[in-house]
Amino acid sequence: MRHKILLIVFVLFSVSMQSQVLIALLLGKSLNTGKIEFGLDGGVNYSSLSGMESSSYLRKWNLGFFFDIKMKEQWYLNTGVLVKSELGLDALTESDLEFLGATIYDEEGEYNQSISYFLVPALARYKFDNNMYAEIGPQFGLAYKSHIKFHSKIDGIEINGSEENRDMINRFDMGLAAGAGYRLLKGLGWTIGLRYYYGFLDVYKDRSGTKNSSLFLKLNVPIGASQEKKDQIKEFKNSRNEKKAEKKAAKKAIKKQKKSSNG
Repeated sequence: MRHKILLIVFVLFSVSMQSQVLIALLLGKSLNTGKIEFGLDGGVNYSSLSGMESSSYLRKWNLGFFFDIKMKEQWYLNTGVLVKSELGLDALTESDLEFLGATIYDEEGEYNQSISYFLVPALARYKFDNNMYAEIGPQFGLAYKSHIKFHSKIDGIEINGSEENRDMINRFDMGLAAGAGYRLLKGLGWTIGLRYYYGFLDVYKDRSGTKNSSLFLKLNVPIGASQEKKDQIKEFKNSRNEKKAEKKAAKKAIKKQKKSSNG
């Protein structure tokens, strides 16, 4: 099992995003056991940077994979990698652009700082009996791209620009993450949740107090359920169908009784 996990991590870091999703789908069944659940982790995040003049949130989509590893009873270790994730800041001001040494375009438009990270959480997750969960723990980031992006749309004409500034960015990030969520289908289906992250390390090399913060809206989709989980899902569906049949039979009985009374 350890070799399979290492294999999926290596492959997901080495190939394109499309290949990552395909491999996750192919290996999902072998990675899921009674104590380990594997799946896709996606959603949207709203991020900001302290220590800058702008306070506008940058909205970006995320995609990666997760592992839920059962430790004991209702305690789990939630980890994985967001392989497509961007943090940063939107609507940069003149002061921000001056600090960044960014190219200023003649056209009116908006500038943002976008930093691509591999994000790796290591959170202690407690699952309640009502299918809710709460989690807290460290999250680590590795920056691999950074750009100042420009967008303008005037009279239907769009102009986009991008300027790399990775040399200004510290490569590593680390901070604290905490969140909560709910698992659908009586605790057997997809998981929806919120996670807030606050970084402890400076993002820029030449300015202190520049910390990442982000709110993640998350959707976890398990892939290749274990036999135990399949049996639970089957039992739940059978129980639901039985209840539907009972309600249908009860309605028929009521209608029949009303007809008899009217007759």
